[in-house]
Amino acid sequence: MYGKQEIYDLLNEKKIEYEAVEHIAVYTIEEMMALDLPNEDIIAKNLFLRDDKKKNYYLLTVREDKRVNLKELRSILGSRPLSFASENDLQKYLGLQRGAVTPLGVLNDSEHAVKVYIDKEFEDRSLGIHPNDNTASIWLETKVLAALLKEAGAEVEYIEL
Repeated sequence: MYGKQEIYDLLNEKKIEYEAVEHIAVYTIEEMMALDLPNEDIIAKNLFLRDDKKKNYYLLTVREDKRVNLKELRSILGSRPLSFASENDLQKYLGLQRGAVTPLGVLNDSEHAVKVYIDKEFEDRSLGIHPNDNTASIWLETKVLAALLKEAGAEVEYIEL
């Protein structure tokens, strides 16, 4: 399982440039923004979603200030009705706790059950996410993140929201 230290080790091993900041545990994007972290304009909000039959799971990464309409997203993805996945599913598929949702969680998804969608706004930028733990944040290039996840077998796609 990839926890915070394992993520740092992986990034260092692969010589991936990143900036890390340790902070108190945060559980919501509002708590995160209250920390007054650097590069606030590229901090991402991550939503762990599922369809109504619990057959398809999605991790959606968007700008922290973007509102996501699940009905519109359903149409974009061509999926069944969407809702937020449970904390049990978060632990089962991504090995994460509430407040630590991040695309890096799919490194723990040995079944490759979770598809990652990243807002196209991030495609040519860096973004700020948790390193599988809500007591730190890291900033890295989005394309490098997507390549790392794909290398691990994850399905990653940029979408226009």
